Amino acid sequence: MIRDRGRIKWTSMMLPEHVKMLRDWVKEDSYEQKKELDEQQLEMMNETLMEAMEFNQAVAITYYRGRNYERCTGNVHYWDELAHKLHMIDSSGNAHLIPINTIADIRLAEK
Repeated sequence: MIRDRGRIKWTSMMLPEHVKMLRDWVKEDSYEQKKELDEQQLEMMNETLMEAMEFNQAVAITYYRGRNYERCTGNVHYWDELAHKLHMIDSSGNAHLIPINTIADIRLAEK
């Protein structure tokens, strides 16, 4: 029976620079592409956002940051029109500044 040790047997012949490049390459495979939203989706997200701000409801916002999508749940504090950022307070009291052009989805959060 052949007992293959996988990467272990090749590591001794590789330079540290090569190992780092391979790790970076594997990490790049997990990157997500930013999605383009159409006008109808933007309008639906705007309605959801305005409803949440008016009735002080919690929302779940999915936004693009650092080559991956992140999700933040909390109440919208206010929208800064000049800086084009949304100010949110999550359930633990932390403030988040989310640029408007990075938002991919806004939904009312279930309690």
